[in-house]
Amino acid sequence: MKVSIAASLLALLAPALGAQAADDAEIAPFIAHFQADWKGISVGTSDIQLTQGSEPGHYVYTWTITARGVFRIAYHDDLVQKSWMSVIDGNVRPEKYRGKEGSATVELDFDWENKRATGVSETKPVDIELKDGTQDVLSIQVQVMLDLKRGNLPKTFHIIDKDRLKEFNYTEEGTAKLRTAIGELDTVIVASRQAGNNRILRMWFAPSLGFLPVQAERSRDGKIEIAMRIKSADRLIAIEPRSALKSSAK
Repeated sequence: MKVSIAASLLALLAPALGAQAADDAEIAPFIAHFQADWKGISVGTSDIQLTQGSEPGHYVYTWTITARGVFRIAYHDDLVQKSWMSVIDGNVRPEKYRGKEGSATVELDFDWENKRATGVSETKPVDIELKDGTQDVLSIQVQVMLDLKRGNLPKTFHIIDKDRLKEFNYTEEGTAKLRTAIGELDTVIVASRQAGNNRILRMWFAPSLGFLPVQAERSRDGKIEIAMRIKSADRLIAIEPRSALKSSAK
């Protein structure tokens, strides 16, 4: 998958939404919308949705990024990425990841029993040994949210990005009050950086919204390259399976 503004946007925000207190369910289905700016210019929008899977403790997370304006000419295909994951005792375990931008695709399958991630990245075979706690580029965002809720954010994470296993360092930088499109919010600031890389990703998480990230900025040498800011967010209501509805009707 080509390096693009759309791909850069994906790295900016983490999914997380729980409108109730920290002692509620660990994670709740949600949908959130963001606006993206590149060097101060509006370049696109992003839609994120977390839904419940077919089994308890399983989730599907979908992220769609759409360029707009003149950027639509260069990036006319939406970037659509999806991760299937399970959450066990506050720990996220990715099971399958799919990404598509035009004809470019990334497909990863996680075999935790044999500790291998296999698949294809832009026609290139992928076969990576899994370390404990390894995440994909979407599941990591859910893991960070859950760690913040527990007040126990690890200093490092291993993440599979396309065909490589990368190590990222995470640091909590304090708190800040932000004015956003959904109101004024108290936030916790988290910075992350890939080992050996001078780019810094800084995210603002709102504890009152279950540590939903409401703003993110990626900078290099102190200059902001790209930013995302929340426009709206909603908690989704789980719908009972039809079989359960029929049973209750009886």
